[in-house]
Amino acid sequence: MPPALMGCVKRYLMLAMVVTSCVLPLSGATLERLSLDDMIARSTSIVRGKVSASWAGFTGSVIYTHYQIQVSEQFKGAARNSVEVMTPGGTVKGLHQSFSGSPVLNQGDEFVFFLWTSKSGITWITGLTQGLFSLAGEGAMDRLATRSASRELMLDRDTSRPVKDSALSMKLSTLRWRIAATLAAQGGVK
Repeated sequence: MPPALMGCVKRYLMLAMVVTSCVLPLSGATLERLSLDDMIARSTSIVRGKVSASWAGFTGSVIYTHYQIQVSEQFKGAARNSVEVMTPGGTVKGLHQSFSGSPVLNQGDEFVFFLWTSKSGITWITGLTQGLFSLAGEGAMDRLATRSASRELMLDRDTSRPVKDSALSMKLSTLRWRIAATLAAQGGVK
């Protein structure tokens, strides 16, 4: 085979491998089960807010969805009016990628978000779906904050054994108090 044809075949083969890896759904994530206190401690900020916009884009060969969150209440971290959060997965130009444990949020959804910001400045949800508490009962005096149990494989931090996650539900006032009490016990980090 002539060298020019060999180079062309190699390029097409590489392109086919890249496209195939982008098209196939990615799964198999293993998460560490986090307690509420773990999430409070590991998060660089905790906010209550609504999803106001979303868009997806490539970073290298991986699609990430960016969510703009309008902040209505700050529990931990520097005060701000909005925050951009990234999650792995999404759809760009008809190409879809999904990742185990990665939440999909809808415009208008309201949550308490447990967030951490990487050294590169990207903000992520702590523990993926573990760091999202949906708020039910809009207009109620004391709304219910609920986190569904994750269906993803989770490991216990101490034993490294698989464990089942459980749902967590409490009044927003109780969640507020738990965050404040945990931060106070850690030396007043806000």
